[in-house]
Amino acid sequence: MDPLLLTALILLGAAISSVIGLLILQLGLRRVFAAAPYLNPSPEGPLPQTSLTVVVPAYNEAANIEPCLSALLTAEPPCSSWQVLVVDDDSSDGTADLAAAASSSADHPYKADGFSVLQAGPRPEGERWVGKNWACCRAMEQVTSKWVLFIDADVRLRPDALRRALGQAIEESADLFSLAPRLECGCLAEWMVQPIMASLLGLGFPIEATNDPNSEVAFAAGPFMLFSSEAYAAIGGHRQLAAEVVEDLALARLIKSGGYRLSYQLGLDAVMLRMYQDLASLWEGWTKNWFLGLGRDPLRAIGASAVVVQMFSIPWLLLPSAAVLLLLAPGFNIFWWMLFGIALLAIVQQLLLRLWHRSRFAVPLDHWWLMGAGGLLLGAIGPVSVWRTLTGRGWTWKGRQLK
Repeated sequence: MDPLLLTALILLGAAISSVIGLLILQLGLRRVFAAAPYLNPSPEGPLPQTSLTVVVPAYNEAANIEPCLSALLTAEPPCSSWQVLVVDDDSSDGTADLAAAASSSADHPYKADGFSVLQAGPRPEGERWVGKNWACCRAMEQVTSKWVLFIDADVRLRPDALRRALGQAIEESADLFSLAPRLECGCLAEWMVQPIMASLLGLGFPIEATNDPNSEVAFAAGPFMLFSSEAYAAIGGHRQLAAEVVEDLALARLIKSGGYRLSYQLGLDAVMLRMYQDLASLWEGWTKNWFLGLGRDPLRAIGASAVVVQMFSIPWLLLPSAAVLLLLAPGFNIFWWMLFGIALLAIVQQLLLRLWHRSRFAVPLDHWWLMGAGGLLLGAIGPVSVWRTLTGRGWTWKGRQLK
């Protein structure tokens, strides 16, 4: 076979694969979100006669703690008695002072005796504690309320989010009520990667199975996890999984395997999540989670990265390649024009995907054309995540070693 003809067929196959992959992704997202359960509207009537503690574990969250608490402390009261507890996990950037200052702001109608900052203190010697598990465990030593909500410092809540979530949890008799947040972007690295990740996560979330009490599938979103304190204590809480990096999934499994009620809802209009401040933190965060999120399967983790490159990056590489080949090999122009058209179709599909995100979740179109570069970045994250997790080298979160 003529080498140029073989090259043309391979490139056309790659372009067609991108189009098919993006079509499957778009159709899958529409199907998932058409059937997905959403957080209920704000309930009418009097406040529930119950108690709630909102726990915010924080480690070096100077950039996030003030806006997080500003949204939290101006929230609508969710019940008759509630308080906020920030747990400073040995931060070195003034997180605790900023938290205390945020609570005393004149703009907050919240009562001062309902807010406190707890120092988590050093982690026990001879024990392996990772992530926020130690801070959450220390918080629970102070919690006496019937409900406890763990939220991350990079979360921003709408004013009615707490009342809606607690009301629905009570209505459904849920023991763990978790909300999937809407991912927000600020830095350029986030615009490159997070819209792709939001699509992949949205397609991969086992929402229906998670909410089925007869299914063993369990899932939860760590940024917003509302527990009945009784069920939390019964499964052992964060102390039970001190060394677990992906503690949200582990807690969800404990709840469900223990016969408790797990409810996982989309809270896209109530909970906003800005995960990363720059490329370095995004790289550290996704290389920490990618391999674990794909079941510690190396082939699956690397394969998923390759699929992302195929769908989002290859079309942007093929488009200029087709233009160059039109000039260098005019004898195969029909193939190069086909290649150009199919690659362009895949890029248009990426734009349509972002338009769908904008119409469904009010995500702006900013930097949509950088999805090709984002695909390359995620293509590198996969194998690096496998290597870091298995070897422990560079496997950190906010500079803290995980292995």
